[in-house]
Amino acid sequence: MIGTDHIAYIAGLFDGEGSLHIKRSPEKKKTHNGNGYRMSNSMRISMEIAMTDEYTIRWIHEVLKVGSVIRRNIKGLNKAGRPFKTQWRWRCTFRDALYVCKLIWPYVQVKLQKVEKVIDHYDANKPDRKNVVDFDTYRRTNARPER
Repeated sequence: MIGTDHIAYIAGLFDGEGSLHIKRSPEKKKTHNGNGYRMSNSMRISMEIAMTDEYTIRWIHEVLKVGSVIRRNIKGLNKAGRPFKTQWRWRCTFRDALYVCKLIWPYVQVKLQKVEKVIDHYDANKPDRKNVVDFDTYRRTNARPER
């Protein structure tokens, strides 16, 4: 079980250093029976936190136990004429992003609308699915703390 202090800290890091990408677009998908492709209106969801502190990124990955850690070297020189620092990224997609969004939802401030959009995407119009939690019920049982 992840402590609420860790979740709140990760939510703060995500608000400041993170990004959440949501894109709906038509995609070609191979049909399973026979030749050809079918068109699907798919939603691509990914979230990440990027910074130059490797320890913090690895800690996020260790606490959440989802996603991946990526090292990115940036070529060129900064304004001071020195090489850029190595950038570290924690990144997760799709259902892992849903899991993280539900964890940080009570604490996130800046990116709250995007977090709720991810949660609502998985919850909308799917009352018969047992593996997805109804977000309205979740909101009522896990009310946001007063600020």
